[in-house]
Amino acid sequence: MYVFFCPSTKEELKKLAVFYEEDLNGNNSIIEEFQLWQRKLKKLEIKPKNSIDAMKLCNADIYPGVNKLFQILSTLPISPASNERTFSSLKRIKTYLRNTAISEKRLNGLAMLNIHREVEITVDEVIAELAKKSRRLEFIL
Repeated sequence: MYVFFCPSTKEELKKLAVFYEEDLNGNNSIIEEFQLWQRKLKKLEIKPKNSIDAMKLCNADIYPGVNKLFQILSTLPISPASNERTFSSLKRIKTYLRNTAISEKRLNGLAMLNIHREVEITVDEVIAELAKKSRRLEFIL
């Protein structure tokens, strides 16, 4: 018995084929390939236990669409790690900046920059933001 993803109906497989159509290079025979793949699995004595094992057994020349689906399945994240990334980033930032005097606003800004690395910030945007604030220090006598 293999425990990895296996579409139970042709409709589910069609949905996968439509969703990953670009990755499958317009392979219209995915249902037939999958049926052949299932026949091959029934003949095997040792069944694959996960998608990586199944991908190793799946010949890309004979089953190109099924092999591509296994590649996609093997690379998809199992669970969302955004919360874990947030907490680990905050821990790293706090450790690095523990001995410096830093305001909560700056810490939040640095954490957001570290967590959301996909957001690009240009030098001009940074300069424009810094130019808005007055940098004169007030000395008390």
